[in-house]
Amino acid sequence: MNRKTLVLPAVAGLLAPVLVACGGGDGAGQGAIVIGTTDRFEETTDAPAPFDPAAAYDNGLWNVLHSTFQTLLRLPRSGTAPEPDAAEKCGWSDRLNEQFRCTLRSGLKFSNGHALTSEDVKFSIDRSKAINFENGPVSLLSNIDKVETPGELEVVFHLKTPDATFPQKISTPAAAIVDSESYDKNKLGTGFKVVGSGPYTLKTDVQDDRVTKVELNRNPDYKGSVKVQNSKVEMRFFDDSKSMEAALKSGDIDLMTRAMTPEQIGRLRGAGEKGVQLLESTSQEISYLAFNTEDPVVKQKAVRQAIAQLVDRQALTRDDYQRTSEPLYSMVPTGITGHQNAFANKYGDPSTDKARALLKSANVTTPVPLTLTYTSDHYGEATGKAFKTLQKQLNDSGLFDTKVQGVKWSEFRPESSKGKYAVYGMGWVPDFPDPDNFVAPFIGKDNFLGSPYRNAKISNELIPQSRQSVQRDTAGKYFQQAEDILADDVPVLPLWQGKHYVAASSKITGGEWVLNSSSELQPWELGRGA
Repeated sequence: MNRKTLVLPAVAGLLAPVLVACGGGDGAGQGAIVIGTTDRFEETTDAPAPFDPAAAYDNGLWNVLHSTFQTLLRLPRSGTAPEPDAAEKCGWSDRLNEQFRCTLRSGLKFSNGHALTSEDVKFSIDRSKAINFENGPVSLLSNIDKVETPGELEVVFHLKTPDATFPQKISTPAAAIVDSESYDKNKLGTGFKVVGSGPYTLKTDVQDDRVTKVELNRNPDYKGSVKVQNSKVEMRFFDDSKSMEAALKSGDIDLMTRAMTPEQIGRLRGAGEKGVQLLESTSQEISYLAFNTEDPVVKQKAVRQAIAQLVDRQALTRDDYQRTSEPLYSMVPTGITGHQNAFANKYGDPSTDKARALLKSANVTTPVPLTLTYTSDHYGEATGKAFKTLQKQLNDSGLFDTKVQGVKWSEFRPESSKGKYAVYGMGWVPDFPDPDNFVAPFIGKDNFLGSPYRNAKISNELIPQSRQSVQRDTAGKYFQQAEDILADDVPVLPLWQGKHYVAASSKITGGEWVLNSSSELQPWELGRGA
């Protein structure tokens, strides 16, 4: 998310998705429910098949995949415990959390009419691991040793090490079931083809290798746990939130999501427009700075610690995000087991004197030349403003000579994973709502960021120990230890935690359920009232 993807998956803060439903206007009609978004789905050299589950690892892309593919399990309307979808039942076959068995529903079939069997499940997992796409979600499947299919409807996963989070991992699109007759087992496809068995089938309008409209039609052959409340949903794409808002007000779209500005949220919150209500709820989506710990500028821990000592999160969330997000002092956000304010505990309030002492003790010459890089078209228009504020906070100390640069997402993501940027801004929408997913993806071999940072204590002790706990509340102590280590080493620096906003007119129902606990879009919940 991750999004998650990349995550993660961006509205009020760098991340928080916002959905706004409007009952006025005739443009959306009484047919498809139309969602507007500033997301971009395009075919590039680095992403030749954006909707291929072996490659897609972005909140916007996953929103499409959740609607068009099935997984054995999926997150429910609310809550964090996965429930069966393509599976009829699933469970552990041993006490060590190393063998997981699922029985498929009978009569499943893909959108092309082909039968869906256990062999397709095995094919899908083996394919993602074989392709091992650099910016894909394969890390979520890396602990699978082998997949067996003792029967047409039986699937058995053998894990390399115990992992109590495995049911949540196979509820993500990383484990989406593809048709073994329609996908190459060793390479990605091209374009925007989807052959799935999810609640919707997919139709796209494409121009210049970019999707201009997504059409989700209710799949009459779908068998799973989702109850679809509409016959069709469309997604339309806008260059900026201003034009998207204009389309909403004119009635050309019913909803808008990703990405609204704080100013828009403020207007909707206070406007009292007839027939429109703005719903606000907590979210586990986070924003953070990532460091290339081998880059000469930030290789020394003292430099990263000095940055952590200077950043004023309160000012960022108050002034740049107008309190549509909350300061975050831990990679594990509030509301998730194991959260603690590790960075606040270590660094306290922003202090130039303390930052200067850190740099002086490490014999670092000041001012340190630094470039902060952000993506200009992925996390919302407020991102650029926030990075200018970060620049000012660092430069006002006299300890850094900071520049900022904005890069389009299609270039930013592959280049950041290759280590091109010393310090860069990222968002994270959780793949699944568990503390594991806020620590493990950023640590160790094959981590999501492509970061060279390694910590044996976290990778070899704390995470493996935590994964033996089926009762996830008991795993919190391991992640609190991990957070203290991250606060000291600063390979990542949490900034803020987003919120969910949903504005719905009286003509749109289901707005309170349109985002689940992992910030996934659930378009099947939307309907039209009387």
